[in-house]
Amino acid sequence: MIAGIGFRDGATLASVRDALMRADAGGVTRLAMPARKADDPLCDALMAQGFDLTWVTDAALAAIVTPTQSPVAQRHYATGSVAEAAALAAARHHDPRARLLALRVISTDRLATAAVASTGDRI
Repeated sequence: MIAGIGFRDGATLASVRDALMRADAGGVTRLAMPARKADDPLCDALMAQGFDLTWVTDAALAAIVTPTQSPVAQRHYATGSVAEAAALAAARHHDPRARLLALRVISTDRLATAAVASTGDRI
């Protein structure tokens, strides 16, 4: 399984962890997120906590049609959900049959989103 993560400026480790828990992905350690966020200090903090980060390009995000639609995500990334698109793009890189297990959820502080995808027959 891999969790896609979207986050706004000001998001913290707690924001991401809360989003993961809300997506029922508390044990997931593989996170996919927009490549343009690679220099954000939150990414360093996530890696320091043992998360394995996978970077997804803007083009790959835009190529994914997502079940949920956020006007903010559409405006900034040309996709309906950064979390869903990142999770699917990363999972489909390994298996084109990948599907979402959990749709986008929003952290309590509204600064992070998470969605979960899985590959193959485990869906």
